[in-house]
Amino acid sequence: MTSSRTVRLAGAIVLALGLAVPSLPAVAAPSGVATTSPTSAPRVSLGMAEAMKRDFGLTAEGVRTRLAQEERARGAEVVARKLYGSAYAGSWFDPATGKLAVAVAGDAAADKTGLDVTVVPVAHTYAQLDATKTVLDRRAGKAAPTGVNGWYVDVRTNTVVVTVNRHKVDAAVTAFVDEAKALHPAVRVVQEDHSPVPYADVVGGWPYWINNAGRCSIGFAVYGGFVTAGHCGTPGSQATDQNGALYGYFAGSTFPYYDYSWVRTVAGVNLWGYMEGYNGYWYYVRGSAQVPVGSGVCRSGSTTGMWCNYIQARNQTVNYPQGVVYNLTRTNVCAEPGDSGGSWLSSNQAQGVTSGGSGNCSTGGTTYYQEVNPILSAYGLSLILS
Repeated sequence: MTSSRTVRLAGAIVLALGLAVPSLPAVAAPSGVATTSPTSAPRVSLGMAEAMKRDFGLTAEGVRTRLAQEERARGAEVVARKLYGSAYAGSWFDPATGKLAVAVAGDAAADKTGLDVTVVPVAHTYAQLDATKTVLDRRAGKAAPTGVNGWYVDVRTNTVVVTVNRHKVDAAVTAFVDEAKALHPAVRVVQEDHSPVPYADVVGGWPYWINNAGRCSIGFAVYGGFVTAGHCGTPGSQATDQNGALYGYFAGSTFPYYDYSWVRTVAGVNLWGYMEGYNGYWYYVRGSAQVPVGSGVCRSGSTTGMWCNYIQARNQTVNYPQGVVYNLTRTNVCAEPGDSGGSWLSSNQAQGVTSGGSGNCSTGGTTYYQEVNPILSAYGLSLILS
């Protein structure tokens, strides 16, 4: 790493630490937030709080309330999944009530969790819906018709959604859809105006160049290197910084099927447990606890800056031009080409790295990320925390 980058990084760290100690309100969701217990709001940087105010239409007090509610929902989801067992049909955070909604198949039961959740009676268990999605995964293999965008379990409607590009419907797409509908009565089709593509041209977090050619962005620092999107490079590919200094080499990469990779950095590269928002703030990374569907999530990319919105579904299968990618998380956060590999946070918890999507940040869009915990597990890595 060159001295100029080291100076920039050191300066940013000084800024982050200088704001954090002793002036907590400068980097946290507005003053009064002091703990990370399930009944209070986790600490987040001021920049993320401002992005949530803008994108969710919240006041400063509303941000504190939302963070606390989502923290409670995260804990309640773990309990609900265990207590409802085979009848469990999925759960999601409901901003209207500020509670976790738990779908339960069969006779509606009272709240077994004791955590003030909303019980929603549905027809199908999550296991039944997920089994249908798994059959689609197997039949698609590594590719599906071009006009098929993907498929996922939508826990809020208790269905399996197959998304298609309305402008690319042909005989192959129709056949795929008919076959999907025949699998289960809960399968439904949603038409979209665009098809997803990987984002890999510019940066999301800090930039890096692959073999001095294409550019991607760093997702999260881990001990020994950093994680990023799989379509950015193949094992052995070289990663360098904006000044041409060597970061390291891709030690593992998977794409398609999954979309994740990690770069093993060389001696002398400094790794920090923060995410840069390109808005004058650095963002805490304090863990990687995954939040429920419906929770707010924010991502940062050098193309478009910091944007927030909601998690719409987990474990979506996405049909990119290069092939099918499994286990992506679907959001209505916007992104644009160049945001690939970048970081996703919910409060201060790492969620994943940008994979791809459709649309843009002028008219809105759909963006998918690969969850970070499976990446860490696949390669035996650990996050560097703030």
